[in-house]
Amino acid sequence: MRKRTIFAAVTAALALPLATAVPAGSHGWVTTPPSRAAYCAAGTVTNCGDIQWEPQSVEGPKNFPTSGPADGTLCAGGNSRFAQLDDPRGGAWPAKQVTAGQQLTFTWKFTARHATTRFRYFMTKPGYSASTKLTRSNLDLTPFLTVPYNGAQPPTTVSHTATMPSGRTGHQVVLAVWDIADTGNAFYQCLDVTY
Repeated sequence: MRKRTIFAAVTAALALPLATAVPAGSHGWVTTPPSRAAYCAAGTVTNCGDIQWEPQSVEGPKNFPTSGPADGTLCAGGNSRFAQLDDPRGGAWPAKQVTAGQQLTFTWKFTARHATTRFRYFMTKPGYSASTKLTRSNLDLTPFLTVPYNGAQPPTTVSHTATMPSGRTGHQVVLAVWDIADTGNAFYQCLDVTY
């Protein structure tokens, strides 16, 4: 009996570090219009690093814009593993054609559902240069769409329809933020659009 108890204690002691070392499960990303992560996962854009296998994992600190990922790392959620998402690629990311006032639907796909505070969508300011990294100073920090969720879990997919802001021309970037209610993190997705 004593050997069995010692074996169980040793097994439990060894299992604990392994259980805590396993990264959190997958989460969610914007599939329509395709986000940078979605383009990388589909192979439409290459040289994406780990994001090609983990488009759902762009997670970083929440409370953007007062805190959250550092400027220049917003598209990767501050996660250096996904730094390729922050590379403006000289403005060459594929971009969805849009017009001011157009209704555009954003669809998220989830592989792990979380209690959710809200979804928010921000856009770059007029005059944004698509060859520069995304920072707070080149974003309109008032979301053009906020969808409250009040702690509910979203279904496996969720869509939000927004009116595209006016006053922009050329290549712009949408920063979509999924704020999680029961953790200190949020999920970040960058989408490129052309007016």
